[in-house]
Amino acid sequence: MTLPELSLATDFPAVSREDWRALVAGVLRKSGVDTEGLERPEDRFARTTYDGITVAPLYTTDDPAPSAGVPGLAPFVRGGQVRRDGWDVRQRHGSSDAKATNDAVLADLENGVTSLWLTVGEQGLPIHKLDEALNGVYLDLAGVVLDAGADAARAADAFLALAEDPSGNLGFDPLGHEAKTGEAGDLAEVAAYANRAPNLRTIVVDALPYHDAGGSDAEELGCSLAAAVAYLRALADAGLSIEDAFRQIEFRYAATADQFLTIAKFRAARRLWARVGEVSGAPDEPQRQHAVTSSAMMTARDPWVNMLRTTLATFAAGVGGADSVTVQPFDACLGLPDDFSRRIARNTQSLLLEESHVARVLDPAGGSYYVEKLTDELANAAWTWFTEIERAGGFVAALRSGMFAERLDATWAKRLKRIAHRKDAITGVSEFPNLGEKLPVRPPAPAVPGGGLPRRRYAEPFEQLRDAADAAPVRPRVFLATIGTVAAYTARATFAGNLFQAGGIETPAAGPGTDPAAIAKSFVDSGATVACLCGHDKDYAEHAEPVARALKEAGAHTVLLAGKPGEREGVDGYVYAGCDALEVLRITLSQAGAL
Repeated sequence: MTLPELSLATDFPAVSREDWRALVAGVLRKSGVDTEGLERPEDRFARTTYDGITVAPLYTTDDPAPSAGVPGLAPFVRGGQVRRDGWDVRQRHGSSDAKATNDAVLADLENGVTSLWLTVGEQGLPIHKLDEALNGVYLDLAGVVLDAGADAARAADAFLALAEDPSGNLGFDPLGHEAKTGEAGDLAEVAAYANRAPNLRTIVVDALPYHDAGGSDAEELGCSLAAAVAYLRALADAGLSIEDAFRQIEFRYAATADQFLTIAKFRAARRLWARVGEVSGAPDEPQRQHAVTSSAMMTARDPWVNMLRTTLATFAAGVGGADSVTVQPFDACLGLPDDFSRRIARNTQSLLLEESHVARVLDPAGGSYYVEKLTDELANAAWTWFTEIERAGGFVAALRSGMFAERLDATWAKRLKRIAHRKDAITGVSEFPNLGEKLPVRPPAPAVPGGGLPRRRYAEPFEQLRDAADAAPVRPRVFLATIGTVAAYTARATFAGNLFQAGGIETPAAGPGTDPAAIAKSFVDSGATVACLCGHDKDYAEHAEPVARALKEAGAHTVLLAGKPGEREGVDGYVYAGCDALEVLRITLSQAGAL
C-alpha cells in the first residue's frame, strides 16, 4: 500500500504581511479604534523595551538578522558547546553558621545540586570556617564559586589549602565590588591567583549590580563587557597570554520573568564576548555564563508568586544557553531561606532538566525570527553602551565619574514611572494583592554593604505603602460606592479594589443599587472617610453627582470616580487604567493618617 504524500502547509494559500495587517485593522475597527490613515495598525500592539528596542507583534522573513552560526563555534550565539546534556545547578549559601551551611550544602549535593556559590567574609561565612562548611564535599567534583568581596585573596588562600585540584571559581571581582560598595579594589592582585588549578577560574564578572540598580538588559551587558575588558588588560599586563586570560573569566547575569528578553540576553552576551575575542586574538574561547534569577523582580509580599517568576527565569536562562543557573529561593526578600525554600529552588531546576528536558536541545529558540532579531538588536544596543564606556576612559573612569549611576538612574526613573502607572504589572503586589496573607518569618540575612550603586526591587514602592497601611492603628479604608447592577459595576469595582488594596487599603462595597441615601448609609457603616464611585458610564450620567453629594453630606472628605476623567460635581478625582497608582495611594494613605 502506498501512502499519500503529506503536503502539510502547501495546500494553504500564501499570506503576506499586508494580508495580516488588513486583518489587524479589521479587529481594531470592531474594537472601536479608528484605523483611518494608520499605515501600520499593528503598532498599536507593539511595545518598547528600556533599551529603545521595539518589540513588534509579528516577525517574519522580512525581519532579517545576522547569521547566528552553529553551536560550539564563533560567534557562539547558539551556545558554546557542540553537545549539551544540561547545565550546572548552582545553589547559593550565605549563612554565617558553618554547621548549618555544611548541613545545607550536603543536602543540596545529595539532591541535584552540582556546584556551590558561597558568600564568605563579612557578609557571610567566616573565612576561617570554610573548611568546616565544606567538610565532606569532594572539591574536585563539586565546583565552588567564592564571593568574598574585599576579602577575596584571604578566601582564595583558605580555599586553595583545602584541595590539590579544586574546581570552580575563586570569585575575584574588584571592579564589581567597587560598583557595589564604592571601595576601590586591586586588579594586580587578581593576576597573582590566575592558573592555580586547571579546573579553576579566577574572575567573576558580576553584572548583577547594574541590573539591581534598575538597569536595562543592554546596560547590564555593556557594563559587564567593559569590566571584562579591563580584566583582560590587567591579566595581559601581568604576562598571561590572551587565551589564558579569556579562560580565567566567568560572567554572571540576571535572568528575569521576561523570558524572551532573557533568552536574547544570554545569546547576545556570547556574541559580544566573541567579538572581543576576535579583535583580541582569542576567537575560539566562548563566554562562560552563570545565570541568577533576578533579585530586582522578587517580592516580599505574596512571596510564593516568586516561585513562578523564578521558574520562567530559569527556563529562559536554560533555553538561552547559560552554563550554570542559580535559582533564588522564593523567600529571599524575607531573610535567610529555610530547608523548604531551598528545596523548591533546586527542584525547579531538576524539573526543567529531568522532566521537561529543556536542555536536550541546543538553542531551541534559534531560528525564531523574533528571537534572532531581538538578539541582534540587543547586542547592538549593548555594544553602543560599551563603546561609550570605553570612550569615557574605560570601566573604572566611567564608574568613578558617575556615568554609570547617571545612566542607571535614568533607566530606573523610566521603569518606576511604568511601575507607578501599573504598565509593568507585579502580580501579588501592584495587581491582585492579598491583604489577608501571613508572611513566613525568616532569620535576617546579613546586611548588604552600601556606598556604591543602589539596590532596587521593582515591588518596593508599593510594598512600602503596604507596610505603612499595616502599621496604622486602624487599617485605612476606601468605600466602593457601587452604582447600578452587579454586572454594570463589577469591572470598575474590581479595578478600583485592586488599586487600593495594592496600598494595603481595605475596600468595603455598597452592593447593587442607585439610591444615594442607601449608598451613603453603607458608607457611614463602613467607617471609611474616602469613597470611590464604581459603575457604568450610563449609570454615572444619571447617578454619579447625586451619589457624590450624598457621600459628601455623610462625611466623605474625598470622593473619587473609577473611570474617564471629566467634570462632575462632587467628584474630587479620578482613578483609571494608566493613572499614577502610587500617587493615588500616597494621597489616600496620607489623608487616612497612615503616612
